[in-house]
Amino acid sequence: MYLLLGVMFAILYALLVAVGSYMGVGSFFSYLILGFVMLFVQFMIGPKLVEWTMRVKYVTPQEEPELHKIVEELSRKAGIKKPRVAISSMNIPNAFAFGRWGGDARVCVTRNIMNLLSEDELKAVIGHELSHVKNRDVMVITLLSIVPMICWYIAMSFMYGGRDREGRGNAAFLGIAAFLLYFITNLLVLYGSRIREYYADLGSVKLGNQPHYLASALYKIVYGSAKTPQSELQKVQGARAFFLNDPARAMNEIQELQVIDANLSGTIDLNELMDMKNKEVKLSSTDKLMEIFTTHPNMLKRIKHLSTLT
Repeated sequence: MYLLLGVMFAILYALLVAVGSYMGVGSFFSYLILGFVMLFVQFMIGPKLVEWTMRVKYVTPQEEPELHKIVEELSRKAGIKKPRVAISSMNIPNAFAFGRWGGDARVCVTRNIMNLLSEDELKAVIGHELSHVKNRDVMVITLLSIVPMICWYIAMSFMYGGRDREGRGNAAFLGIAAFLLYFITNLLVLYGSRIREYYADLGSVKLGNQPHYLASALYKIVYGSAKTPQSELQKVQGARAFFLNDPARAMNEIQELQVIDANLSGTIDLNELMDMKNKEVKLSSTDKLMEIFTTHPNMLKRIKHLSTLT
């Protein structure tokens, strides 16, 4: 993760130096300032946009005592301040954490997931989300996201001409290079997001949740997402980073995961997860390619990782 952060900001630095060389010392700072201003605005209004998109409603301990009890217990184990607790009315099994910083953290679950999971499975899922909070993942991904954002603005500014006729060829070349870096850094942001999911799974186990409970919860969530009408899934295409899985790939993933559920019980028990520990995960070339463009790891690989934590 540190290597990824270093590479991303090295790319940004190199691009800004190239822009500065073209425009003259000091001129390129406007792009950096613009990027940070947009990042700050996104950072401040982000939680409100999430609340609106994900239909979030905050609940009190009197309204949802069991949910608050789980969040409070796991927050204490994680050594973090208890986040605000919310429930989403979306008809998709999901849980997610969001906020600006640790003290502003919020944890939200859908009614669907509360009805779908057992208490131990729900604890494992909430432990995953609280690990995102503890690891400051929202801030990390936000920092990573600034790099493709700046690359995009530089690309758009330079691809359509330079300061004069003589400089337009160099400007177009710089714009194309920036656009290519925009594409590459976007893939690196997605890679960073997938890394954070593995860390959050590990964090849930460190909080005392058994790996097979989280694996079983993920299996049920994928199954629930696969049964969700396409009209409902289309509404959340732009918010897939706020899901425990990639709902767009649920139909494919449920077929892959059925090989783990040997007794077809609809859950993954400890023995089934232990069996997975000794199996090799084989993905098709298509699946490997699809994973590169998603915010979440392939679910079969993710459960394989959980099997190593037993």
